[in-house]
Amino acid sequence: MTTIMRKPKWLRSRLSHTTNNQAVKKLIKDNGLHTVCESAQCPNLHECWSRGTATVMILGDVCTRSCTFCAVKTGRPSHNDLEEPLKVAQAVKKMNLKHCVITSVARDDLKDGGANIWAQTINEVRRVNPNTKIEVLTPDFRGNQDQIDIVLSAKPDIFNHNLETVERLQQPIRKTANWDHSLSILSYATSKGFTTKSGIMLGIGEEQDEIKGAINALREHGISILTIGQYLQPNKLLEPVSRWVHPDEFVSWKEYGLSIGIKVVESGALVRSSYHADEQTNQLS
Repeated sequence: MTTIMRKPKWLRSRLSHTTNNQAVKKLIKDNGLHTVCESAQCPNLHECWSRGTATVMILGDVCTRSCTFCAVKTGRPSHNDLEEPLKVAQAVKKMNLKHCVITSVARDDLKDGGANIWAQTINEVRRVNPNTKIEVLTPDFRGNQDQIDIVLSAKPDIFNHNLETVERLQQPIRKTANWDHSLSILSYATSKGFTTKSGIMLGIGEEQDEIKGAINALREHGISILTIGQYLQPNKLLEPVSRWVHPDEFVSWKEYGLSIGIKVVESGALVRSSYHADEQTNQLS
């Protein structure tokens, strides 16, 4: 076990218990859905829910992987809700979302990695909400191009997959995930004409030149949107925070990303993949 480092002032997010916040919580519960906001202990949960938004997590809340930075439960999933795509679509409609973000746990136990449920969910959200932009934040599907094609066949507006950290830390941090797989699926989606997005976290043991290398690699593989945030240790059993990244450094990385041609860079201590995702997408137009 490790001691969780005390957060600096710039990392303390404000709680919000507005009517919207409670309404989103009830909607998710009543529909038997899961959110990455809760499962991953996102620091922006209260702000996003008070805005009436949430990132829905499909395929259950138990992941087949055990990444050492992530608070999502790991184990042998039993989730098999055939009505989940419709439930997600109805939740998006009730929240009146103009831009929705869908993510999932990794489901290496399934023959298709969950790709068909992904496609069904995207199609159902679009059928029920024809004017809503759909952003997907997918696992790596172990680099399986056929499974990625199934997801892309449903034509999400934004294809997001997080690189998470620098190349040296992939195995100790992401365990069974793979640097090359992650970059290859982003490159593949870009080559198919999709707008691609990725994210990395700082403060988990990386060096400055490694951060630059990761940003360069993502640019070379065609991403349009990059998110950079501070790693927060969810509990004492997971990877400790190596350092608190000063806001000025986040500004510097944003400037660097933009300077090498990434169209949109969101960089800050509390930035997460789906945080204000609608605003990121709007910056592309």
